[in-house]
Amino acid sequence: MRSITFKLTIAFLLVGLTGALLAAVFSWQRTRTAFSQFILNQEQQTLVDNLLQYYQINGSWDGLDRNLRSFGIAPFPSDNRHDSGRGWTRFTLVGSDRTVVYSNLAGQTGQRVSSSELENAFPLEVNSQGIGWLLLDPAPRDSIPDSPEQNFLSNVNSATLLSALIATALALTIGGLLAFTMTRSLRELTEATVEIAKGKLGKQVKVRSNDELGELARSFNRMSLDLERATQARRQMTADIAHDLRSPLSVITGYAEALSDGKLEGTPEVYAILHQETRHLSRLIDDLRTLSLADAGELQLTLQSIQPLSLLEQAATRHALAAQQKEIVLSVDASDNLPAVQVDFERMAQVLDNLILNAFRYTPAQGEITLAARPSQGGILIQVRDTGSGIAAADLAHIFDRFYRGDASRSQNGESGLGLAIAKSIIEAHGGTIAVESVPGQGATFTIALKAS
Repeated sequence: MRSITFKLTIAFLLVGLTGALLAAVFSWQRTRTAFSQFILNQEQQTLVDNLLQYYQINGSWDGLDRNLRSFGIAPFPSDNRHDSGRGWTRFTLVGSDRTVVYSNLAGQTGQRVSSSELENAFPLEVNSQGIGWLLLDPAPRDSIPDSPEQNFLSNVNSATLLSALIATALALTIGGLLAFTMTRSLRELTEATVEIAKGKLGKQVKVRSNDELGELARSFNRMSLDLERATQARRQMTADIAHDLRSPLSVITGYAEALSDGKLEGTPEVYAILHQETRHLSRLIDDLRTLSLADAGELQLTLQSIQPLSLLEQAATRHALAAQQKEIVLSVDASDNLPAVQVDFERMAQVLDNLILNAFRYTPAQGEITLAARPSQGGILIQVRDTGSGIAAADLAHIFDRFYRGDASRSQNGESGLGLAIAKSIIEAHGGTIAVESVPGQGATFTIALKAS
């Protein structure tokens, strides 16, 4: 299998070679044409000058064929041989009466020439009087050995060939370097992918450019870090689940073994503890099931149109006794003309219960918890505000993470650390959002944004 580097190198080489060849052919053709025209013009002017000199001396064209060389005019052999000399000129001289006076072509002398044939002829004049026309038919001088034209064009051909070879070598060198540079990021990505497949998560590659390959490298780095964090979170969540399941199971197992061995008598207090731990275990399992359904997008919702005020009043009623026992003021701040929202009543009640219970834990006696609702652009904002101890800035970014405990005491009061994560999953299943704002020592405010029905 050919590598991309090899393919790109060959592609650059072919492009460079093709360009060099096209440029060489074009340059050779233009040079050959221009040089031939230059030689033709020189020959024509020289021939014209010599012919005019001959006419001025002799007064006519008589005897021209016998005296050509004496006037510097080299006749072209009639047999058209190119290898018998150099510097020959092939031409036809037409007199003023349109009769051919002299021609290198056999059988042309004495023939009449039509007006159309003289259109490209060079007129000859002496003292502004026409004395004839010159038809110049240059020989292919570049095919004559050692002729100036042949030597010049040979040098041009050699220079063109050398330039093409140099261009090809440069194309090969530059193409190879470009191909190596362009594929270096791909090779590094391949190596990093192999490392990740071996379990070395979080592998990063160097971003070497700002083009598509650079963006691919940046995307890979983000994916690698996200994968590492997700794996660490999964491992931590697995450990937390095992720990939270082990605690009630250990209590239940201990009491069950003591009752089985007769070391402990069954009393209402013992049975109450077993029932409490069983309920704790059941709640934890239900919470995990809710999260797994939310992750799979299979959390079933029974939507109905509910007034926000009614939703908050029922939540306050459920927790009124607990608030009275804790000496906390639990109030509702919402008007009765707010737009209704389409929600699952039981799931929203679960969310509000989690937020209220969370506020109870951190709000001291004589504190306040307010359940508020107000309209927003295209929806409703529901808030749970408390005057508790607040949330540290370092914990705000993780407050909705599963099993996250910003306060070590939460792990000792039977809390699993899933309540806020469940609340976030339920709100997102409704197409809403939940956020938190807090200043340590001044309480916290959880804000739920829902669309109006």
